[in-house]
Amino acid sequence: MWFRATVAFLSLFALAACGESGWHATNITGAMPPLEFRMTRAHDGAAIGADAYEGKVAILYFGYTHCPDICPTTLANLSDVLERLGHLRQHVRVLFVTVDPDRDTLPILDDYTKAFAPEIDGLRGSDDALAALARRYRVAFGVTPAQGGKPYTVMHSDAVFFFDKTGRARLVTTSTADTAAIAGDVKRLISS
Repeated sequence: MWFRATVAFLSLFALAACGESGWHATNITGAMPPLEFRMTRAHDGAAIGADAYEGKVAILYFGYTHCPDICPTTLANLSDVLERLGHLRQHVRVLFVTVDPDRDTLPILDDYTKAFAPEIDGLRGSDDALAALARRYRVAFGVTPAQGGKPYTVMHSDAVFFFDKTGRARLVTTSTADTAAIAGDVKRLISS
């Protein structure tokens, strides 16, 4: 089901990429709403919204700190993107939104994101705030607590969204492996 949802999600925006070439990620300009949320930032406990990132390129990713593979790989790749940007990294923030707020307390989330790069902000919201943000960007996730001998499981989409300095949704990708190409996309967003 997760695979089909991801394929459907990317297919929905494939047409948006037509007309403007040169992007590594899929161009979704005009196809998604601007960045908007109310959450708590892990490193200082501040209640913030998207306006806190005006003037910066924001990269939005949903995950959780206990993730065994996809989340740490994605954040490591995004950390490499930041390294490739050199001094331009000051114009970028990665927003790591936890889909597992019951286990991802602010201190845990802060320690986790700091391990990758100082430009990565861990964000934690109420159930309603998380659901609203995920729905806004059509991100699927689910948490099933351990019970009846079955383990605690978390499922989430692997989409990574890129917003320009005005908060407009511009790009999406499900693979961050080509960090040089993604850094090129981010440089274009910084300069636009």
